[in-house]
Amino acid sequence: MSIQNKIESLGYKLPPPPQAIAAYIPANQSGNLVFTSGQLPLKDGQLMLTGKLGEGLSIEDVKEATIQAGLNAIAAASAICGGPDKIVKIVKIGVFVACSPNFTEHHLVANHGSNFLLSVFGEAGRHARFAVGVPSLPLNAPVEIEVTFQVADVS
Repeated sequence: MSIQNKIESLGYKLPPPPQAIAAYIPANQSGNLVFTSGQLPLKDGQLMLTGKLGEGLSIEDVKEATIQAGLNAIAAASAICGGPDKIVKIVKIGVFVACSPNFTEHHLVANHGSNFLLSVFGEAGRHARFAVGVPSLPLNAPVEIEVTFQVADVS
């Protein structure tokens, strides 16, 4: 099953590649690795959700936003490597969580992204990861994800 079909079978749609909102590019390829810039939960050009965990938002509240940020990362990588089926493996993800100082369950927010990538890529979706809390994110987003992908040989 193609990656796009797998995404659709899970009830989602691969969005168009995200546009940069500042002076950067959404993804950059070096050899067989594609590094995405931090991806926000933008859908149709708008943030799906704003706010902070521990200040009105719960872990479950940000599930769909975290998945959307992951979808945006796949779209960003796909745009420069020749399509989603060129993605061979998820190497590492980083998840930034906008939260109150007392919030300590960043790993549970990150699990939404990790579990989604595992659902899409199977064993090739197993990855290293970090999850950190930050006082704020661009546009008041509650979550931001960056992903390192391994892609098919460049030849």
